[in-house]
Amino acid sequence: MSGAHARFIPGGAHLPLAAAAFALLAASCQKADNPPAAAAAAKTITTKSGASMAVIPAGWFEMGSAAGQRDEAPVHKVWIDALVMDTCEVTQDQYQALAVVNPSHFKAPDRPIEQISWAKAAVYCNKRSADEGIEPCYDEETALCNFEAGGYRLPTEAEWEYACRAGAGPDAGWWREGQLKDFAWFGENAAKTTHSVRQKKPNPWGLYDMLGNVAEWCNDRYDAGYYKISPDRNPRGPDKGKLYVLRGGAWNSKVEGCRPTYRIGENPGFQDACFARDAIGFRCVRKPSAAEVDCVVAQPPSAVH
Repeated sequence: MSGAHARFIPGGAHLPLAAAAFALLAASCQKADNPPAAAAAAKTITTKSGASMAVIPAGWFEMGSAAGQRDEAPVHKVWIDALVMDTCEVTQDQYQALAVVNPSHFKAPDRPIEQISWAKAAVYCNKRSADEGIEPCYDEETALCNFEAGGYRLPTEAEWEYACRAGAGPDAGWWREGQLKDFAWFGENAAKTTHSVRQKKPNPWGLYDMLGNVAEWCNDRYDAGYYKISPDRNPRGPDKGKLYVLRGGAWNSKVEGCRPTYRIGENPGFQDACFARDAIGFRCVRKPSAAEVDCVVAQPPSAVH
C-alpha cells in the first residue's frame, strides 16, 4: 500500500476498532555492539517508558531470496526510511505495565508476551503511545494505521526484514545455520518453551531475538505474490487479504523457518490458526524524532548486496 494508512480487516470484513479489541483497551545516543562493515552503526535510546530501542538508519536493501520459498521471490530493491525499533520483543512485564491482561502460556516477566492477536498487539501500541504522550497510530473507530503519526505501531514486513538483516545479504549473514544457536531460541535448543529476552547475542544493529523465541506480527496483510508488484520505497503490503504477516520463526521452528526472508501468513484473530498461539508475539516501531535521526546516517547504496 502506498498511502499513509493500512486497514485491519480480520477475515476480510471491515470492523470498527472496538470490535477488533481496541475497546479493551529523548534519550541519549549510544552505539550498538559490532555493527556490520557495510551498514551504518545503529544507536540505542531509552524511551520515556524505559523501553530500549534502536534507531535504524535509512537505506536500500535487496528484499527477499532467490534460494528460499516461492513467496520470497523475486528479490527486489527496496528503500526503507529511518525508524526506531524495540531492541527486544515486548515482554510480559512491559505488556502488563499498561494494565492489560497477560494471556501468555509461558508466564514470566522477562519472557516475550505471546498468544497475542494482531488486534491486541495494535491495542498495546496505542496504549504505549498514549502513555508517552505521543500521537497514536491506530484509529479507534476504523482500525486504520496512520503512518504519519509519531506513535507506536507494528513494523511493516519490509522494515522488519531490513532491520533483521542489518546490512547483510539475503542468504549469508549473522544468522547462518552454524551460528543460529548463538542468536536464536528455536526447535533444536528451546526445550519447547519461550525464554527470557536478551539471553542470546543481538544482531549487528543491537536487536535481540529477531529470529526465534516468538514469531512477530507485522502491520502488512500477507500476499504470496506481493513482491512482484511491491513499490520500491517503504512498501506497506497489499490493500486486501485475510491473513497478516508473521516473521522471524519461534521456539518451535525449524532452521528453515528462522531465516530473515522467511514469510508466514496467519489469521490475525487466531481463527483456524496454523502457527501455535503461544509462539506469536510482537515488537514495536515508530518514526524517529529529529534528534534521533541526527544520531544516524543513511546506509549507502554500496551496502546493498
